[in-house]
Amino acid sequence: MTPIIDIPKIKIAFIGGGNMATAMIGGLIRHQVQPNNLMAIDPLEVARDKLIATYGINVAENISQAEKFLMAADLIIYAVKPQQLRQALTDWALLIDNTETSALLKPSLILSIVAGVQMQDFSKHLGHERIIRAMPNTPALISQGMTGLYSGKDTSENDKALIEFVCSATGDFIWVESETLIDAVTAVSGSGPAYIFQLIEHMQKAGVNLGLSPNQALKLSIKTIIGAANLAQDSTDSPTVLREKVTSKGGTTYAALEVLRQNDWGRILEQAISAAHDRSQIMGQEFSKD
Repeated sequence: MTPIIDIPKIKIAFIGGGNMATAMIGGLIRHQVQPNNLMAIDPLEVARDKLIATYGINVAENISQAEKFLMAADLIIYAVKPQQLRQALTDWALLIDNTETSALLKPSLILSIVAGVQMQDFSKHLGHERIIRAMPNTPALISQGMTGLYSGKDTSENDKALIEFVCSATGDFIWVESETLIDAVTAVSGSGPAYIFQLIEHMQKAGVNLGLSPNQALKLSIKTIIGAANLAQDSTDSPTVLREKVTSKGGTTYAALEVLRQNDWGRILEQAISAAHDRSQIMGQEFSKD
């Protein structure tokens, strides 16, 4: 049976109201989720005010203020920094302990977009594994995001369908087979936009050095990357074949790629992505030790 999502009735709470939460909220509203069925909990008044002004959703300063909404929520999304997570989990555990009917409550479906933090550390505080880990990236802000997902053992097909709906509101998604692969997703995709932004910076700088105006060089750089990415996505050829097709021996592209090859640019990029992967793992280990 195909899971059915009753979109007008979905209730989702965000613990954290920063950029990624804002992107997801905007996407959900564009996908017909009602603003009054969304809640963001954030201690910063400026963040709460912005969410009210932009989307008209419910807001709260802390978890205790949002008790009624949280108890009725279909999904709770943790969208805080790792250093803020422990307090958020502690506050949630206290809320559950102090709720008279807590023994009768079904464990809430949890989606974590917190970098590095492992599912076992959520489970220790929450007492269940109805948890899904996600690693989105910042193009979610314009509904072009990419999210990697891994599901805990207590999740159902309906749970996964709801998460897929949430992630599709900001772009595309993939499921990975093991939780450790979320660190790989973080390194390739979560941090990936920064690699592209730096590439744009240097392409623009090179263009300016060659006589183009900053605006000309920037437009050429951005449009070239967008076009190449779309071609790679739509073509039946691999990136390697596409590169070979545009590279004539002795031509301009060959000359540029030869410089990159001589400086081992590909290996450097792979090492950079590996460093991001290692840092994601270390962040999780540090959280577990604290």
